[in-house]
Amino acid sequence: MESHPNHTVALGPGVANIYSHDRCSYLIFHFEAKLGEGIRTFLYFAALAYCFIGLSAITARFFKSMESVVSHTRRVERVDPITNAKVIKHEKVWNYAIADISLLAFGTSFPQISLATIDALRHLGSLEAGGLGPGTLVGSAAFDLFPIHAICVVVPKAGELKKISDVGVWLIELFWSFWAYIWLYIILEVSSPNVITLWESLFTVLQYALLLINAYAQDKRLPYLSLPIERSERPEEWVPPESLRKHDNNVHEDAAKMLQTNEDNSRIVDIFSIHSGNEAGPAHQQFPSINITDSSLEHHKDKYVFEESRLLKIWKQQFVDALTVEDTKSRKSNMYLRIVTIIWQLILAPWRLLFAFVPPYHIAHGWIAFICSLTFISGIAYVLTKVTDKISCVTGINPYVIAFTALAGGTSWPDLVASKIAAERQLTADSAIANITCSNSVNIYVGIGVPWLINTVYNFFAYNKPLRIQNAHGLSFSLLIFFSTSVGCIGVLVLRRFTLGAELGGPRVWAWLTCVYLMLLWLVFVVLSSLKVSGII
Repeated sequence: MESHPNHTVALGPGVANIYSHDRCSYLIFHFEAKLGEGIRTFLYFAALAYCFIGLSAITARFFKSMESVVSHTRRVERVDPITNAKVIKHEKVWNYAIADISLLAFGTSFPQISLATIDALRHLGSLEAGGLGPGTLVGSAAFDLFPIHAICVVVPKAGELKKISDVGVWLIELFWSFWAYIWLYIILEVSSPNVITLWESLFTVLQYALLLINAYAQDKRLPYLSLPIERSERPEEWVPPESLRKHDNNVHEDAAKMLQTNEDNSRIVDIFSIHSGNEAGPAHQQFPSINITDSSLEHHKDKYVFEESRLLKIWKQQFVDALTVEDTKSRKSNMYLRIVTIIWQLILAPWRLLFAFVPPYHIAHGWIAFICSLTFISGIAYVLTKVTDKISCVTGINPYVIAFTALAGGTSWPDLVASKIAAERQLTADSAIANITCSNSVNIYVGIGVPWLINTVYNFFAYNKPLRIQNAHGLSFSLLIFFSTSVGCIGVLVLRRFTLGAELGGPRVWAWLTCVYLMLLWLVFVVLSSLKVSGII
């Protein structure tokens, strides 16, 4: 790769200049280095935006695979104590609180986690940690808490109120999310200023396990491990009855019709079906089960061959859909709208074709599609780190500023979609808000903890030295601003609960006022953090 020796990078105070001259060279083609800075800046920001489009394209497939995973049921046999008759039921494998904190929060935060891990691997062997990962994760926490809350407040219909049903679980999740950022400040400024030791990084990761245990204990109301707060008005059905009726009708649809369904046209993905009392699971789970105790082994083989053939047809259809441009021609649609729609489909076509290689989410309860989706997300995150290097080098913008603004917003797209879907479809606000608080906990305990653990373990055995943190004071300042503004965010949610009776929805005027207030808090965080890292304050 050629170097560009005449270009320098202006970094903020306290940030090590890890961006060597060769990073200002080309990204893909040799002639990039000969282009003007303005053109290169435009091209690299366009590439950044296109990567974010890729994340949005993989989100629908990722959520569908997650839906299959959380909807997995198991057969449970019990004996009725009165009649002594054997009762067979199918119960959900996943506890809903654990699914929110682990599968949902971890999955929606995976773009940020993978980006931070890649940034850590790039600095493996160096005594100094990269700032791109921590900056993205702290910025993502602010984006989750303020803009996503703001959107969720106005999503319910006018006058519709949606409140947190299980306040105990929410308080546990809220405590651990707040403590995560307090803990991060302690290890950056108090216990070992500007460096991270092996035990600090290890304990950071272990606290994620403590969060899971605490949340499960609260959900089950285990003595001595849970708050004495009863669950109030927890509905039998977590998804509105009309949605469930449509859902059940889909179960009985013909297989041929199912094969013709383009999954990318699905407007709503029920990723919260684990909260539903409908034990059957989603429609795509309803393949005929194969029982090895069938009297006819030949019949079992025929069923297996049928399912294998059907899955291959579905996988083939994914490629057909990816290469198909649909014209939304109708009397109500004007020509300009049709043109825009077609152009947008053409822009998405490369991503849709690439993601068609993800196996159908009907296989292995969705786990294979889930893992493959995360793999593609990791690939996009790697490209994001390379593009960010080029933007920082060409423009002189501090990479930390890019991280907690552009990267944080773009990689938080799955968080936004997940919470918006929950706010729209669920009868309560539990999962919409839980996804935000849990994602913020995962950002620290896993997103920052794991990359730092990788670096500190390597440094401990290779050099017997701790890990230095780039711009530790700037990161600590952002944490203080985030903590201060987050108190204002939680305060307005509590105020809405006592005055309106719910955290989300309500009269449109109050919903929009809350939305504007939360967006202003986010702007305060972004502006003050940018000024600090740039050395202006």
